[in-house]
Amino acid sequence: MRNQGWGKELQWGDMMEHEERFYLMLMDALDSGLGANEQAELEDHMRVCPDCRQDWRTLMAIESLFRQTPLLLPALGFAERTIALLPGRRTRRLALGSVFVVLLLSGILPLVLAVLLAVRYSPVLSQPELLGGIWSSLVGTGRATLTVVEALIAGAGHFMIEQPAWIGWMIVLAGIVFLWGGVFQRLLAQPTRNFSRN
Repeated sequence: MRNQGWGKELQWGDMMEHEERFYLMLMDALDSGLGANEQAELEDHMRVCPDCRQDWRTLMAIESLFRQTPLLLPALGFAERTIALLPGRRTRRLALGSVFVVLLLSGILPLVLAVLLAVRYSPVLSQPELLGGIWSSLVGTGRATLTVVEALIAGAGHFMIEQPAWIGWMIVLAGIVFLWGGVFQRLLAQPTRNFSRN
């Protein structure tokens, strides 16, 4: 592939490097960030490279459009009107109540479904062999859980005896959490101020 005006063959990598280098120079020229030498080099290059000339024309047209477009600002009182449209305390309570109703129903509905399934399949569940197997697996799971909990408590006790500084750190961290929780609650309880634009 021959580049117009250069009179030598260019490889694909050289073309990409050329395009990127001069594109960056075009962007700097648009921001008036080129030195005199770079400006002269870019002008010489644009005389022989129609692609870069076209890119420069396109960039100048876009820049002109941006300069001619007026800056849009929101209307006076926009923030106050928007805040007034937000839901009030009554709407929030209604929404929160409906969420609690949904959560209540979602908790009750599976329970009712479980009772209906138990009633329907009670003849199968009333067989002594099945009940004995279920009971023995529950007892085994309970014993394993109890063993794990006892081991965790014993390990935590030994750790606290060997490292008493951790107890102090935990107390300090709990105090910090409670302190900042109280500060946060006080900040939430304060009325908010409305700021208006002049």
